[in-house]
Amino acid sequence: MISVRKSNERGHFDHGWLNTYHTFSFDQYYDPRYMGFRDLRVINEDFVAPGHGFPKHGHRDMEIITYILEGALKHEDSMGTGSVIRPGDVQRMSAGTGVRHSEQNASPVERVHLLQIWILPHTIDLEPSYEQKAFSDDERRGQLRLIASEDGRHGSVTVHQDVSLFASILEDGQEVMLETVPMRHAWIQVARGAISVNGEKASQGDGVVITGESQLTIKAEEPGEILLFDLK
Repeated sequence: MISVRKSNERGHFDHGWLNTYHTFSFDQYYDPRYMGFRDLRVINEDFVAPGHGFPKHGHRDMEIITYILEGALKHEDSMGTGSVIRPGDVQRMSAGTGVRHSEQNASPVERVHLLQIWILPHTIDLEPSYEQKAFSDDERRGQLRLIASEDGRHGSVTVHQDVSLFASILEDGQEVMLETVPMRHAWIQVARGAISVNGEKASQGDGVVITGESQLTIKAEEPGEILLFDLK
């Protein structure tokens, strides 16, 4: 079964410095129908104005993945990590017993466009940790590139949950396929462009909910970029 969580039905807040869209209930946005999907808890699409960002704040017992679509984001945390992440970079922070961090637009003139993703971990009270890896456009173009997994296989970042996260950049008309286990589930977030999944169409900002399918054929209806979550 395939259904689409439409972009224009997401929670939306424009705070001036932050223009944000919430796929699932988050902060001031609450929809009991969309509290998450399996172990996927948050997908926020954020546009952060130049020179602004999220001040230092705390999290615990959550796997937090940041995926940059445009611009650059400066990260600092209570573990002593300092970095700048750009398109193609994948940042994974395990909050575990507790971590404080800040995220700031690294540019005084250009906005940053990102997807912030939260995944529930399989174990609470883990030791906080941080990981960042880069995946080139060529690695993601025309194929599903594994960027996060429970075992860190194929050079992906490691998340503490039974989930595999793939990224793909698709040209108009390109197709990628994935053999799936019908007892598992999948979520595709359309980061840019438009796709069809086994014939079901979805556009930028849409989420595609997949259950009970044995094979996925994802076709670009226009040039775009997607994230695909394979979930238990």
